[in-house]
Amino acid sequence: MLAACRGEDSDVLFAQGAEQRMAKLTCIACPVRTECLAEALDNRIEFGVWGGLTERERRALLRRRPDVRSWRKLLDEARIRHSAKNRTETA
Repeated sequence: MLAACRGEDSDVLFAQGAEQRMAKLTCIACPVRTECLAEALDNRIEFGVWGGLTERERRALLRRRPDVRSWRKLLDEARIRHSAKNRTETA
């Protein structure tokens, strides 16, 4: 498993209030951040920090984009476009 939170106390990721900022720091450079976020969004996981977003941030995102049927697909496509753009700019 590649998750940055692997081996951490799960209580850290299910913190409340200001302590959530510390949990979000774990996600910043996580190699599976988008997969984690997609899992939480697609399955409407209500608690904890997933993919760097709190439950409040995920609810707001779901409200803003009610048209999205698969967050996994959307985020995968965005990552591919971003990678292609970066390769083009550095070539």
